[in-house]
Amino acid sequence: MADVKSDIEIARAARKKPILEIGEKLGIPPEHLLPYGHDKAKVSAEFIAAQKDRRNGKLILVTAINPTPAGEGKTTTTVGLGDGLNRIGKKAIVCIREASLGPCFGVKGGAAGGGYAQVVPMEDMNLHFTGDFHAITAAHNLLSALLDNHIYWGNEQNIDIRRIAWRRVMDMNDRALRQIVCSLGGVANGYPRETGFDITVASEVMAILCLARDLKDLERRLGNIIVGYRRDKSPVFARDIKADGAMTVLLKDAMQPNLVQTLENNPAFVHGGPFANIAHGCNSVIATTTALKLADYVVTEAGFGADLGAEKFFDIKCRKAGLKPDAAVIVATVRAMKMNGGVKKDDLNREDIEAVRKGCANLGRHVQNVKKFGVPVVVAINHFTSDTEAEIRAVKDYVATLGAEAILCRHWAEGSAGIEALARKVVELADSGLSQFSPLYPDDMPLFQKIETIAKDIYHAGEVIADKTVRDQLRVWEEQGYGRLPVCMAKTQYSFSTDPNLRGAPSGHTVPVREVRLSAGAGFVVVITGEIMTMPGLPKVPSSERIFLNEDGQIEGLS
Repeated sequence: MADVKSDIEIARAARKKPILEIGEKLGIPPEHLLPYGHDKAKVSAEFIAAQKDRRNGKLILVTAINPTPAGEGKTTTTVGLGDGLNRIGKKAIVCIREASLGPCFGVKGGAAGGGYAQVVPMEDMNLHFTGDFHAITAAHNLLSALLDNHIYWGNEQNIDIRRIAWRRVMDMNDRALRQIVCSLGGVANGYPRETGFDITVASEVMAILCLARDLKDLERRLGNIIVGYRRDKSPVFARDIKADGAMTVLLKDAMQPNLVQTLENNPAFVHGGPFANIAHGCNSVIATTTALKLADYVVTEAGFGADLGAEKFFDIKCRKAGLKPDAAVIVATVRAMKMNGGVKKDDLNREDIEAVRKGCANLGRHVQNVKKFGVPVVVAINHFTSDTEAEIRAVKDYVATLGAEAILCRHWAEGSAGIEALARKVVELADSGLSQFSPLYPDDMPLFQKIETIAKDIYHAGEVIADKTVRDQLRVWEEQGYGRLPVCMAKTQYSFSTDPNLRGAPSGHTVPVREVRLSAGAGFVVVITGEIMTMPGLPKVPSSERIFLNEDGQIEGLS
């Protein structure tokens, strides 16, 4: 194994084509590409608007089982499948999210794929890229500054400073900033109050950018952000303090999707990046809908396991954007089946067919859940060299009992050549007309019932518990006209339950709702369960300790 190259070594050796050539493959004229160097560009709003009457291609969602420390390779499979579709002669585009600096320097790593199924330039994608996240951070914190400034200069809107709902954000994991007191130091600095920071990917501005259809829709949604409440408990919106125009200006370029390429020079849109455990976990609507106009097949992903990413993709993104997915791929690994079957990480390289069979319950739950949305499913077994034929057969046999097929994929090691079988199966499913997509719950269902529906139908929970204050808050929002909004569950990604250590396919557990937040601009209610944090912390040994510039000035340690 000594000759196996690292992801960054493979990415660095890529033979990239000029980004104008990649745009040309999609029919995007050079004047409608705003290049950031030679290998990435933004697509103009004018070009996107001109495509609205074109026929849509087929939409394929890539999701996964609950992630384990062994790694499932969902983004790697998304990229590999895009390359595989192009390899078999289909015009396909990959749509994925941008990477957050917090997890990049923390524990999760980057978001560009891996092995020979990557999007490049990998270093740029995992760091500052085209500056979208910085623009979102700036727009969010501009609203924070304008809010405090409004109160300082007389508080014309009569905002109750005890009921300010808008925090600040930064794109880094920093537990010290979760709860802070601001405006200390005397009269000149304003009114001291308790507040805090969330990570940028949890910002409502991020969600808004990822759900907005165009700049006009973006400005409308930004204006609808609730920043706080008056003493009579009536909401104060961002438009009330005249913040929406300036925020839109900051986000003007960030709204344009980023075009890059895979290692095999196929087009990829990389745009937006809300987390799936604390936000809605999908790339931007504008990138996906644009790709659907330019390709016959669009492969996109939803973050973490299907209990989070796929549910939110279906119930929030597809509902809001009018999208109808044609097929879904659930990524699993033999190693993860063994972990779910009780095998410790250090023992994963030993064959254990019984543990694989036992651990398949987690995969089975996800397959059944996705089918509840009416979308046909195929399982992608992301191959590891330690997998044995008997273990692979055990997964395939189990999936067959669910009325689905599991296909072994070697894209990490072989690129598109290793995923041809999956690409052909996806085309078969997407072209079959079998998809009868519908969201899990209707718009007019009461908010708490929506929470219960997700908890019971997707998590297989026995009950949802919430304090009277939470239930009362949901009723107030319903009275204010927000009852038709979908709910966005903030939950651990590691389990169907709210206990990250409860593996497999637990049933009958309790889902405690700790807090609810109204994202009126994005158009959903965030439901915070268990111990989930909207500002993550760094681990004891963060990935940043392994990231450095080598003697040639090249970045090492990114993954």
